[in-house]
Amino acid sequence: MKRSYTEIESREALQPLLIEGTCLTHYAFQAIRFDDTAACCRYEDCLFIGCRIPDAMRPMMGARCYEFPELPMPFRVFPPQLYSADSLYLGYDPTDERTFESCYDTQVYRHYIDRGKRASCIRETLARYLHDHSISDALHDLLDKYDERQPVAIMGGHALSRADSAYRSIARISKRLAEAGCLMMSGGGPGAMEATHLGAWFAGRTNDELMEAVDYLAMAPTYQDAGWLASAFRVMRRYPRVTEACSIGIPTWFYGHEPATPFATHIAKYFENSIREDGLLALAKGGVIYAPGSAGTMQEIFQDGAQNHYETFGFSSPMVFLGRDYWTRQLPVYPLLEELIDAGKYRNLLLSITDEEEMVVETILNFVF
Repeated sequence: MKRSYTEIESREALQPLLIEGTCLTHYAFQAIRFDDTAACCRYEDCLFIGCRIPDAMRPMMGARCYEFPELPMPFRVFPPQLYSADSLYLGYDPTDERTFESCYDTQVYRHYIDRGKRASCIRETLARYLHDHSISDALHDLLDKYDERQPVAIMGGHALSRADSAYRSIARISKRLAEAGCLMMSGGGPGAMEATHLGAWFAGRTNDELMEAVDYLAMAPTYQDAGWLASAFRVMRRYPRVTEACSIGIPTWFYGHEPATPFATHIAKYFENSIREDGLLALAKGGVIYAPGSAGTMQEIFQDGAQNHYETFGFSSPMVFLGRDYWTRQLPVYPLLEELIDAGKYRNLLLSITDEEEMVVETILNFVF
């Protein structure tokens, strides 16, 4: 079996390796600012990804060492870790909404739109692909800390209002699942996605506290309303996390007009939407909960159905539909899936539909644990 590279992503991780005369072999150094002290070692078959390498160190880099220098872009081409609310919204001040226009996320989005969603410049497309590869690498590093069935996703509409009862329901469900040990995931945007991460953020707190926060957030009910982002940051400061429960939001600059929710503790933001869409469903091996949504949610349902039909990742995971009237009458996807199963067009689908939060939680937890 071929040996994997040992990934070093910080000065703290590097320092114990710097022993005079040592030969470091098969390492991947990411975004490290080396100094002259690193010249005490030799390096063989190593990758230097987005690193600063001093002249004194270069003679020590031997055979099969490859350097991938940082390309000058308004975004980090080799981010060594997933984004957080602080890093994605770097430069944003919740007390001054005008700062949103100059924060990191907005600058990247403007650059993305200016160069084109399908950029023609190879330098631009290369930088984007390298960025997205780094995000995927960091995402899988995080997921390696969890059992493969712990990630659970909630899908639903980005337009869902914070004042809607469904928003509260999603937040409570996510809170329960996070407290039970699930790693909650979503597309990382507003609406149902935000409710997912809000619930996980409040793991360990009371439902009354969660509902108080929702009442406050509802003063800016949608992402198009003034104060939507600022109110989220204020809630995070007023109610800091009290457990180690994490959640992963996976948004994209392709839909960059929809701001990413800061309630996600880890944010895997991509340029390429296709990677993001496929990855989110592929990673949610503990099951997917479908809250009311429209075209995007329907796409996810049938994409998830295909993965489960073919057992692409070794087994089928639950597909739980929240909202019986919505999924059987307003948007009758559920009866269609049942018909396709009866006709032999789908196999292995673990379908359920309910209006009850408790039933959603039980269905997921019975599968995950």
